[in-house]
Amino acid sequence: MIAEDDALLRAGLELLLRGEGFEVVAAVETPDAFLAAVDADPPDIAIVDVRMPPTHTDEGIKAAVAARARHPKLAVLVLSAYVEESFATDLLAGGTAGIGYLLKERVGRVERFLEALERVVAGGTAIDPEIVAQLFAHRRADDPLDRLTPRERDVLALMAEGLGNVAIAQRLVVTEGAVHKHIRSIFAKLDLPPTEHTDRRVAAVLRYLESEGK
Repeated sequence: MIAEDDALLRAGLELLLRGEGFEVVAAVETPDAFLAAVDADPPDIAIVDVRMPPTHTDEGIKAAVAARARHPKLAVLVLSAYVEESFATDLLAGGTAGIGYLLKERVGRVERFLEALERVVAGGTAIDPEIVAQLFAHRRADDPLDRLTPRERDVLALMAEGLGNVAIAQRLVVTEGAVHKHIRSIFAKLDLPPTEHTDRRVAAVLRYLESEGK
């Protein structure tokens, strides 16, 4: 399902996805129409623009959050023309499984866009590297993330992109054991002890994404 008020981009996304074998069950231009369509026939994944009518501020992200609240298994890939970190944290507050947040310019890089789409459909996370980079660039001086080594920051950044340990090891050209060691250190430095009620990996990613806003 596509929710995008720009008619040209909406049509382009629909054409691209159909060409790649996806079934597009609906392509709408307003948040209300999106929520109604999701309620009527929940899709496997929804692609949603952040800024939609009537004010073109945060209607899209609010609709995405509402859709996830009504249908927790709904995968959502949000598209934005700009880096808007606060919107990313709003969307991720309910958990990172099946969530993506990409800049619209990534749609033009078809292979990477489709890779992110498939990852989100499968229950993974796809956060735009530019959003991750800006979050790191604007961290406050007293942020606990400053305790991390450069390599640990690299590992956490890739975790925030939704990569698993094997993929992180391949990206950084290190062993999976080394990645596991770095992740244990990240948990310790971010004060994330083992608990039955919290997924430490998700908590670390959220801490990472929310660091500037705390």
